[in-house]
Amino acid sequence: MSAKIGILAIQGDVAENVSSLVASIADLNQDATVHIVKTPEEISAMDGLVIPGGESTTIGQLSLVNGSQKVIKQKVESGMPVLGICAGMVLLASNATDRVVGKTEQPLFDFLDIELERNSFGRQRESFEANVSMDSIGISNYNGVFIRAPAISSTSNDIEVLAKLNEKVVAIKKGNIIGTSFHPELTDDLAVHKYFVNLVKDSKQ
Repeated sequence: MSAKIGILAIQGDVAENVSSLVASIADLNQDATVHIVKTPEEISAMDGLVIPGGESTTIGQLSLVNGSQKVIKQKVESGMPVLGICAGMVLLASNATDRVVGKTEQPLFDFLDIELERNSFGRQRESFEANVSMDSIGISNYNGVFIRAPAISSTSNDIEVLAKLNEKVVAIKKGNIIGTSFHPELTDDLAVHKYFVNLVKDSKQ
């Protein structure tokens, strides 16, 4: 049965994630399709969802206004895999502060019991690349692209830490939920997107 993987297209790196997912599906020879989704109706038809990097406050507020946040919560709580990238990982958190402005009042999906700091590695001009390893999911020596990246300072016991950088947690997993501080869609390495495609397919078995 074909799997439908959506990319939340309210704001952010949509086109890059489409390209990475399409290439991953082709490499894996999986029966899956990629869809750009915005509305609750479109999201409800998906088997997996990528929440891309961008402006987490904007994505959160607009998803609240158009009703998609409620559908996303229902789908993820019922087992739909979700990949939150950078801003997307911020939205998955239960708590978010900003390194500069402190506590934020932005809408969050509240899936992950974590303490998260936005812009943890600095602003746009301090963007960088660094090697990260997520050995527990079979991904080693991955070139992570960090752009205004968040980081996690503490997690609850039910959350698996996939990767750290300078003692800061930069990738996590909890069941069907994955979050990365870095942007896997901005590298030629498809390992993260391939892992997510397989996760979606496995959830449909």
